[in-house]
Amino acid sequence: MSSMVVTANGNDSKKFKGDDKMDGVPSRVLHIRKLPGEVTETEVIALGLPFGKVTNILMLKGKNQAFLELATEEAAVTMVNYYSAVTPHLRNQPIYIQYSNHKELKTDNTLNQRAQAVLQAVTAVQTTNAPISGTTVSESAVTPAQSPVLRIIIDNMYYPVTLDVLHQIFSKFGAVLKIITFTKNNQFQALLQYGDPVNAQQAKLALDGQNIYNACCTLRIDFSKLVNLNVKYNNDKSRDYTRPDLPSGDGQPALDPAIAAAFAKETSLLGLPVAAVPGALSPLAIPNAAAAAAAAAAGRVGMPGVSAGGNTVLLVSNLNEEMVTPQSLFTLFGVYGDVQRVKILYNKKDSALIQMADGNQSQLAMSHLNGQKMYGKIIRVTLSKHQTVQLPREGLDDQGLTKDFGNSPLHRFKKPGSKNFQNIFPPSATLHLSNIPPSVAEEDLRTLFANTGGTVKAFKFFQDHKMALLQMSTVEEAIQALIDLHNYNLGENHHLRVSFSKSTI
Repeated sequence: MSSMVVTANGNDSKKFKGDDKMDGVPSRVLHIRKLPGEVTETEVIALGLPFGKVTNILMLKGKNQAFLELATEEAAVTMVNYYSAVTPHLRNQPIYIQYSNHKELKTDNTLNQRAQAVLQAVTAVQTTNAPISGTTVSESAVTPAQSPVLRIIIDNMYYPVTLDVLHQIFSKFGAVLKIITFTKNNQFQALLQYGDPVNAQQAKLALDGQNIYNACCTLRIDFSKLVNLNVKYNNDKSRDYTRPDLPSGDGQPALDPAIAAAFAKETSLLGLPVAAVPGALSPLAIPNAAAAAAAAAAGRVGMPGVSAGGNTVLLVSNLNEEMVTPQSLFTLFGVYGDVQRVKILYNKKDSALIQMADGNQSQLAMSHLNGQKMYGKIIRVTLSKHQTVQLPREGLDDQGLTKDFGNSPLHRFKKPGSKNFQNIFPPSATLHLSNIPPSVAEEDLRTLFANTGGTVKAFKFFQDHKMALLQMSTVEEAIQALIDLHNYNLGENHHLRVSFSKSTI
């Protein structure tokens, strides 16, 4: 059996020829490429945890590569099959996983001590809740768990996250007993209880900082001070999987006990009843390695009944027809997606059709902008029966009511995995400003935004003075300012970028 002796600086006794073949000979040693420079050993190990025990790791940080050894070849095959169908991401960057030519990873432990210490800690967590004597690891993620209850916060919530989605994801690491979801400080949060603190530790190690969906819905996980959750109702907000007899609490009859008991046992199936969530799912949505392999082999990775399709065209009504233009609608709706076309209706100029790049973006724009005030009128946003916005026939003058923005340089989300996906928030009185040149002072920006017709209530530069927060007196004033000043030329080849912020000053 071929083995591989590698030192931590990447000087190996055998070259990596053939490691660039995804369809190479199966091996329990996997070669991982294109890693972000700041990635940690813990994050790389977490890639393999859902598929089986990780037995060795070698980080080649200078080459942005790593080698990961799993306990069995079967586990490695499952992992490669899955990630060949769904591109894995670390820190929002795609990475590549393939078989190594080598059957065993023998590292020089004296030069690979940090990685080995992290691996030892993870191995201890997989088998016991006791800390390893004589081992010091700086990662807080691998300290022994004290509670079986996790506190989960969802950042960058681009798509809805349901209780059932959380159940699917966290069931990979043990039986989930109870979940309570709630909103606090305008953030979706959850408390989730395992039967054993070790399961909670494993889940935190593997999932903290991961995205549920591509480039969004980031999990922030910590241990709760609670050791037991008191769940009163089984509904879409809370559930006790050990008590299928609990009432729903909303006036509806409780689930039939037999059906509820069957549902509670189904913790590792792709077919769990979940709300329709648009968009491609990241690897976190696959409940276990066996299901992952089956899904990859069948070419159906993702949640049943979920597609990235849907109507891309929105109908916007009750517009201020004296003020609204295709450009103003492009700028406002462009906060939530890449607007392709805008058509103000010729015979009903208080209404418009807006075509977004995909169904996810149209849903997002509708949910955030319906009921907002624009130019003094509360606008209504619904899905249109039209599937596309038609351009006027050649030679026909439609008075500039229809515009094609397909090739606009101002699209915020044209790059896959763009960081802009992580900063999508509902309209608010506080605006986030970026791309500010050094010569522009606070007073310049205050004056600029006051000239849009509103009142600037507060202002705060970020430390580097390239970004700032600016608060108007109302959300309507902030909407007006964003429409007027997004892409405003501040000089020195700097065009101002304006978006809504979740922060307050």
